[in-house]
Amino acid sequence: MRRMSRSLSITSLSGLSLLEEDDVPVENILLFEIAWEVTNKVGGIYTVIQTKAKITVDEWGDHFFMMGPYYEHNFKTQVEQCDPPTPAIKKAMDALINSGCQVYCGRWLIEGSPFVILFDIGGSAWNVDRWKGDLWDTCGIGIPYHDREANDALIFGSLVAWFFKELTDDIGEEKKVIAHFHEWQAGVGLVLLRSRKIPIATVFTTHATLLGRYLCAGNADFYNNLDKFNADQEAGERQIYHRYCLERAAVHCAHVFTTVSQITAVEANHMLHRNPDVVTPNGLNVKKFSAMHEFQNLHSTNKSRIQEFVRGHFYGHLDFNLEKTLYFFIAGRYEFSNKGADIFLESLSRLNYLLKVHKNDVTVVVFFIMPAKTNNFNVESLKGQAVRKQLWDTAQSVKEKFGKRLYEALLSGEIPDMNTILERDDFSIMKRAIYATQRHSLPPVTTHNMLDDSTDPILNNVRRINLFNSRNDRVKIVFHPEFLSSTSPLLPMDYEEFVRGCHLGVFPSYYEPWGYTPAECTVMGIPSVTTNLSGFGCFMEEHVSDPAAYGIYIVDRRFRSADESCNQLTHFMFGFCQQSRRQRIIQRNRTERLSDLLDWRYLGRFYMRARKLALSRAFPDEYKMDALATFQAEGFRYPRPQSVPPSPSTSVPSTPHHSDVEDDDEEDEEPYDEDEEAERDRQNIKTPDMLGAVPPGKKKQPGQYGE
Repeated sequence: MRRMSRSLSITSLSGLSLLEEDDVPVENILLFEIAWEVTNKVGGIYTVIQTKAKITVDEWGDHFFMMGPYYEHNFKTQVEQCDPPTPAIKKAMDALINSGCQVYCGRWLIEGSPFVILFDIGGSAWNVDRWKGDLWDTCGIGIPYHDREANDALIFGSLVAWFFKELTDDIGEEKKVIAHFHEWQAGVGLVLLRSRKIPIATVFTTHATLLGRYLCAGNADFYNNLDKFNADQEAGERQIYHRYCLERAAVHCAHVFTTVSQITAVEANHMLHRNPDVVTPNGLNVKKFSAMHEFQNLHSTNKSRIQEFVRGHFYGHLDFNLEKTLYFFIAGRYEFSNKGADIFLESLSRLNYLLKVHKNDVTVVVFFIMPAKTNNFNVESLKGQAVRKQLWDTAQSVKEKFGKRLYEALLSGEIPDMNTILERDDFSIMKRAIYATQRHSLPPVTTHNMLDDSTDPILNNVRRINLFNSRNDRVKIVFHPEFLSSTSPLLPMDYEEFVRGCHLGVFPSYYEPWGYTPAECTVMGIPSVTTNLSGFGCFMEEHVSDPAAYGIYIVDRRFRSADESCNQLTHFMFGFCQQSRRQRIIQRNRTERLSDLLDWRYLGRFYMRARKLALSRAFPDEYKMDALATFQAEGFRYPRPQSVPPSPSTSVPSTPHHSDVEDDDEEDEEPYDEDEEAERDRQNIKTPDMLGAVPPGKKKQPGQYGE
């Protein structure tokens, strides 16, 4: 019998306690991770699997394999075909191939280069009717013929189960197998494995429940009615009952069930009727996003590029100071309510009012980066960039002439007459350029021609709140209904460059099981707004004593009304606008320091825990969990910084200080040393309470994890 325990070591990772060598005997175990998104970019799960690959390969080496569907284009462009390193796996693949199925193996060309095994769904579709009968006989779940996605999931799951049957028959007791399934599309294979009693330790992870996605997409008051929904009835009314049954069967068949956040754990408990065994938060390869000590310089460089776009987009109305302009943004799938665009727009209207009432000289330009149906760029937007370029060329031409004449005058020992150094033609050229910037219309709200302009929810709400980029508005809106690209003629920046150039990311989501957008902001040192209904927001509340001090503003959307949440979001944004430049720099330093929290080198431990637990439950005679290893969050809490406050007092003065005044008074402020503060944080790291545990004397909140 092998007893599994954990050993901790303090490393340079900002004081985080990391697991040393995992004591699971990997040489005797094969680990498989099964997901529809392996080499197949569909949504956020692709990011999870892709970024986690390296630390898993580092831990398991050639004993780790990913499994997914085969798509010819993806395989040719992302995978280097090769034979599997394990003879038993090659034999299992050959068994399927000899039976008329197509199975491919290779190395996925991402960081870590994991082995992938891909199954051709179309090449095995001739078995679908037989496999539907098997599923019905096994667990009474029928799949309608018109649901192609569910039929493909059945084919994929049947091939996976067949493969594992061949594999386990060959290796016998020689090696153990762990199979980790993601989402319901892969879950069919798990259900078939367990029903056929194939000796494999299984883990199932739901990144968001099916019903949760559908109910929130229908604008249901989801979290306040979690205990009132009849899951079977709701699934039936939405014609997804068969999918719901597959998901729920996978959840209950798995040895270990995990979710990506505590808020999703509460959701799963009500929708799927099982509490997760482990919460496995999503991480990032921080090295990919971090720019060492240059991220402040990168912010300045990329902000300048955004300013160039703003100069063109707002030509003729550029009566605001770009040095006192802040750039906010929201990005992601165009889910108007789920992503919180509804309360964001309402809060922007209130922010605009506050900035005007307090006569604040700060201007806020807000970008909405959400893909929608368009037919081309807006002519007015393209014209703006052309006008900007023409002005630049004119200025450069006049500057060159001016410099040449000044140079010649100085060579002859004369101080030139400034009234004559520019010729009449130069003045004519400059006047023509100025007249070209005259504009009789307001700068456009959207950069593209929208196909559904009259029904688009963002544009309709912009009309409602009357934010049309007029001169007296302190909040300007730019709706860019396409993902960003460095090849765009309008805003030629990649997403990462754009994020680095902004001041604040705003993601007030109503339904966000995790939330990669604020996580990406954090590792790039950009403050962000999230909510306590997002997995990321819950994670930060758990790990950071005062998230706002570190640039993570968490809006309460669970226990407050929509109007109260709007007011809170407005308060956060108005407070951010009051910060001086120095305070924003300090806050970005703190935000970037939190990036270690989101590193897979730290968060990978939760997956280790899930695998150990699955082994101990699938093979109790051979593997035991250490009794002392009742799993804690294994984390810590960053204390509130003791140095300069990141933002003004929470009480709003009648006449807030302007940024330039604060900058002038910086000499009187408390000295700030980033390295000293970072070291103080490392010394004051605190271990949080166990997940679900309630400290003595503290009352458990409704809906808290574990209910």
